[in-house]
Amino acid sequence: MATRTLKVLTYNLHKGFAPGNRRFVLHEMREALLETGADVLFLQEIQGRHEARQMRFATWPESTQAEFLAEAGWDHHHYAGHAIYAAGHHGNAILSRFPLEEVRDLNLARWRFASRSLVHAVIRPDSLPEPLHLVCVHLDLIGFERRRQFRVLNRYLLDEIPRDAPLVLAGDFNDWTGRATLHLDLRLGLREVFQESRGTHARTFPVAWPVLTMDRIYYRGLELESAHCFTDAPWRELSDHAPLWASFELEA
Repeated sequence: MATRTLKVLTYNLHKGFAPGNRRFVLHEMREALLETGADVLFLQEIQGRHEARQMRFATWPESTQAEFLAEAGWDHHHYAGHAIYAAGHHGNAILSRFPLEEVRDLNLARWRFASRSLVHAVIRPDSLPEPLHLVCVHLDLIGFERRRQFRVLNRYLLDEIPRDAPLVLAGDFNDWTGRATLHLDLRLGLREVFQESRGTHARTFPVAWPVLTMDRIYYRGLELESAHCFTDAPWRELSDHAPLWASFELEA
């Protein structure tokens, strides 16, 4: 029986800037992400276009940030830029070493400048007997709006993904109150990697002194192997969020 490990990572990129927007560090982010060995990246606040910043920073890539990061070894990617403004746009992206199928995205925000969206794709790792659904989300910081978005998210997951299909739901839930899991429909059968492995959610924000459990990796239909929150170097000098990483055991 062939066994393979699937590694996933979720990260709020802060549009490629270090905490406080002092330095543009997208190149350093790419190197750090590559070192994690992740097969799938769930990325939030990833910049699609920003004309003023492109002129200001000499190291700003000619391509979108999703395309720039994908060049390091994730051959398949999808970017959804739902936060739109005069200078450009940003949003969410999924990068994968496996081909992405059935890609969809949904704007969860009621305002066009807010980066609150969902990206959904399917991958078919050889060692998994059925397709694996991937959903990347970024929810609102304001409680009443975040609760509304949870209702939309629950409805989408229940309607669009078979109840018995393997699923990884990851992203920035802005869950500073620690109540995100309570808002997910029990019928989804989701578990959170840190809650399962350590009994508590990982503190991811701010990265220099993490106190808030803003980010999550939920899953079902997979065997959790390990989970890690990167708060050491070089991560504390990159985004204002710490990334979450998890590995799952797949059997053919």
